[in-house]
Amino acid sequence: MDKKLNEEALQDLYAWIDKIPLSRPKRNISRDFSDGVMAAEVVKHFFPKLVDLHNYTAANSTRQKRSNWSTLNRKVFSQLNFCVTEEIVQKIVVSTAGCVEPVLCTLRAKIEERRLRRGTEGTQALEYYSTAHKEPQAEKQQLMPETSHQKPPRRKEDKVSRNDLAPVLSPTVDLYIRLLMEEKDQAMLALQQTVEILQIKVKRLEHLVQLKDMRITDLRRHLQHFIKP
Repeated sequence: MDKKLNEEALQDLYAWIDKIPLSRPKRNISRDFSDGVMAAEVVKHFFPKLVDLHNYTAANSTRQKRSNWSTLNRKVFSQLNFCVTEEIVQKIVVSTAGCVEPVLCTLRAKIEERRLRRGTEGTQALEYYSTAHKEPQAEKQQLMPETSHQKPPRRKEDKVSRNDLAPVLSPTVDLYIRLLMEEKDQAMLALQQTVEILQIKVKRLEHLVQLKDMRITDLRRHLQHFIKP
């Protein structure tokens, strides 16, 4: 969590944060997240029932900031299976550059893990519900008398089960595809930004080369002036 992020990972993280509506404008991420309030808002955006924003007070004092992060650790992060160490909290509350980004990166990963886990659990619950409601029908059919002249009854529940399969599987599949698409979009955005930065550097180098060529030409002219008898 205290490991520094490379430029690509940082741009990916910033793009993810920019998509989340927060109560305050994002200017300087180290200062914006120092009191923990916006971190709580990030979690609440994805899991509204997990966070009570009344527990977190916007603050300038180090003491209140540490209190907010302590509450996050105890009430929120513990349910996401991670914790911000006291050493890192101390750096975050004084707005130490580069300290909050790894924490937010870990928080993002834990949020996505929980979303996927909840989607899987929901699918399993629906499958259990569907199976439990089909068993009585199967038992009834086994109890029905059979004769050689009687056509076997149509198993309507088979048709129903196939129809029910789509809504059972779709929540997890849709969530997984959506997360993949978001990651792809963020990766594309990061690559575009990298290309723009490289283009700026190339233009700057071209300009420097042009200046050097002009300087060389000027020096040659002066040299020829001194060489002439």
